[in-house]
Amino acid sequence: MKEGETTIGALVEEIAHDLNLSKEDLAALIPSGGQTLFMNRLHWAKSYMQRAGLLERTRHGYFRVTARGQQLLKEGLKRIDNGVLERYPEFIEWRTRSAAPEISVPTQQVDDSSPEDQIAAGYQKITDSLAADLIDRIHAAPPVFFERLIVDLLVAMGYGGGRAEAGKALGKSGDGGVDGVINEDVLGLDVVYVQAKRYAPTVSVPVREIRDFVGSLEGFRATKGVFVTTSTFPSGAIEFAQKVSKRIVLIDGKELARLMLKYNIGVRTKDIYEVKSVDEDYFSE
Repeated sequence: MKEGETTIGALVEEIAHDLNLSKEDLAALIPSGGQTLFMNRLHWAKSYMQRAGLLERTRHGYFRVTARGQQLLKEGLKRIDNGVLERYPEFIEWRTRSAAPEISVPTQQVDDSSPEDQIAAGYQKITDSLAADLIDRIHAAPPVFFERLIVDLLVAMGYGGGRAEAGKALGKSGDGGVDGVINEDVLGLDVVYVQAKRYAPTVSVPVREIRDFVGSLEGFRATKGVFVTTSTFPSGAIEFAQKVSKRIVLIDGKELARLMLKYNIGVRTKDIYEVKSVDEDYFSE
């Protein structure tokens, strides 16, 4: 283990002792029953502190306190909550972008919405937070991972005729401004040309990139293209893609994350909730 790094599992006993939690407290489950409430809160707390730059990931499953986190510890705070985390602009930006839920939930809330509305709102918050995390993970991974991710996504969506065929296609051309050629059907009667670019979330794809991509399609006598990015497209790029004779689909970071969630790329089901209602037919007999 590298100096200063640790895992959630290694901290469980120490944190439980500091909070004076009983065995019953530690065994309590979240409503779905898929995880203990204690571990759920630990993982959320770790995620929030990472967003604020207080913790950093060192390798899979391991993390450590950053210099910023060490400085905060010197203040001798008894509690680190959202109010403390909001000192840091990175946390505020992430909260705004992902609509992340609060760490602490008040015991009483005045809410006129129905229970179903509250469930839907909570689900949306979790999904938005997960989508933002997916894009962050893509940026942290090497370029070859992004290429593989696009292959996996296209195959899951029904393109490429299978993993092997799609894998050979993407990155095969290596020139002409096109990253890959993916079969639109199993027989390869029609193809889609793909361009994949990673940009920081705050940097929009330059319009010239879309113009160059369209020009590349002309060179291949292609009629269809997909441009995928981890950031956003400015209005000028969107308007240009809509005006050209080619069929150009632009997939920005938000849409990329949505497709990954829809086709289960890089995610897995954690909990399943069943919402039931009265069977009126049964009681009307």
